Amino acid sequence: MIRERLHDHAVLLHRQGKDDPLPAGGEPFPDDQRPRTGIGRDARRVGADVAAILDAHFASPAAAPRALVGAFDEVYVPTADNEHVAAAALRAGRKRVRRTGRWLVRFGVDRREVAVGLALLGTEATTSDKDIELIRTIGLLSAEFGELAAESLRHRGPAGIEALLWLAARTSGWGRVHAVEALCTVAVLPEVRDWLLRHACAGDDLDAVTAGAVATAAHLHAAIIADEVDDALLDHAGALLRAMADGSGQGMTLADYPPARFVLAAYARHLARRKPTWARYATAAVIADRIAHLEPEDLGCTKKERERLVERFEKILRQRRWQATVPRRKAKKAKPAAATRRRTARRRGKAKG
Repeated sequence: MIRERLHDHAVLLHRQGKDDPLPAGGEPFPDDQRPRTGIGRDARRVGADVAAILDAHFASPAAAPRALVGAFDEVYVPTADNEHVAAAALRAGRKRVRRTGRWLVRFGVDRREVAVGLALLGTEATTSDKDIELIRTIGLLSAEFGELAAESLRHRGPAGIEALLWLAARTSGWGRVHAVEALCTVAVLPEVRDWLLRHACAGDDLDAVTAGAVATAAHLHAAIIADEVDDALLDHAGALLRAMADGSGQGMTLADYPPARFVLAAYARHLARRKPTWARYATAAVIADRIAHLEPEDLGCTKKERERLVERFEKILRQRRWQATVPRRKAKKAKPAAATRRRTARRRGKAKG
């Protein structure tokens, strides 16, 4: 039976969904079994088996990349940067490593083979358009390859960063987390900072994992204290603050974010001058509630200053125009039960008689 190449699987799903993130990070994959898990393994030895297979392969000058098909079926293949795999790549010739990595990513039908190919490409700092296109495409299958793809792209100069931004906008779940974390390391670039300040949050629970890192790396405090901010920046600032307010040990919370007090005050100031919406109301309500339950020292202020900050949010939320955005449930008119309808009909009949 001919099995579908994972690269072709990614291309097909992307075409079907256009620019939307692939559902479930591309799962289910066309290969018929999941890679072995690394749980319980000695962390220092993870990847050593893969490196040994690669050493043996590269030791034979005539061995073609297709000779590695099935070679990793019985070993655990890491899906993150690995020092053993990187060392094996360094021991081989650069052209051979690149050619092997390209072939495995492009033609691999098994996740283990593709992961090894992606790891080999990740050891090369080439800015080849061919390599970048392969990496970002297979990165769409983010449930399996998101971390390796993000790490590889961020080291490939401007073209790699552009591809990483493209990938981050088209992934969800942990794949998006890995892409956003990689972008945070290069947030000094204006285009990356602008994207992080306006688009990093996906609107799910995993926003709490990256919100603090995004706020710090993209200098949210410097952006939000400006006299004027655009709607996209304002709403995304609210999403970041809400994620940090909601955070339950997944990432940086408001209590861990040094400029929280000043960012919250600036956010409330801008919010008060903006058009009310239900999304903005809900975000502000969550933030205000969380602030009210924080210890003043967690925000670096006195109790009175914390109460004043909470009051700024509550003053906005109490306004009639803001409360008008809250969805109201329409009470359904109850239909009379069958017995009641029969009694009513009998009474009407008697009245007519």
